[in-house]
Formats: sequence, C-alpha cells, structure tokens
Amino acid sequence: MECGREPGGKNVQDLGVCPAAKDRRLDTVHGGKNAGRACWVIAGTFCENAVQGTFALKYRDCTSCRFFRQVKSEEGTEYQTSLVLLKKLKALKR
Repeated sequence: MECGREPGGKNVQDLGVCPAAKDRRLDTVHGGKNAGRACWVIAGTFCENAVQGTFALKYRDCTSCRFFRQVKSEEGTEYQTSLVLLKKLKALKR
C-alpha cells in the first residue's frame, strides 16, 4: 500500500511497522514479501487511518480496498482465497 509502515519506512516512528510487513508466515504468497500481498488476513493492519482488528472484523472493508482488488486481479487463477491463507496462518502459528 506504500503506507511507509514497512521496516525502515517513513511512518514507522509514528505508526510502527505494519503486522503484514513483518509476518513471515505468508512470505511469497501472491508474489509478496512476508504477508504484504495478503494483508487482509493479518490482524492489526493500519487502514483508513485506523488500526484494523481481526479478519472477521475487517474483511468486508478489505474486499472493497483497491489493493485487495489489484492483487486478486493480478493473481487470476493463482489467487489464494482467504480461507486457504487463514489455514496457513493457523498451521504456522508464531
């Protein structure tokens, strides 16, 4: 999302590192680094100028997000559904 919350980003000092940018369990998913291209399944991301909660609380908003739609479109048949990603997260508990 180019929000500056990646490690070393311009907004880290004020907002902290985004959980999706540091969660390695989904590294390479959708061609991304860590969970950067699957942020909608990561709790605590910062969107719309507010910290988002759990997947269940934020998913509806995420599906209307420009970035979510872009990833889904780019991935086409290789797109991994949220259910698949959530299962991966559960299997690879921190």
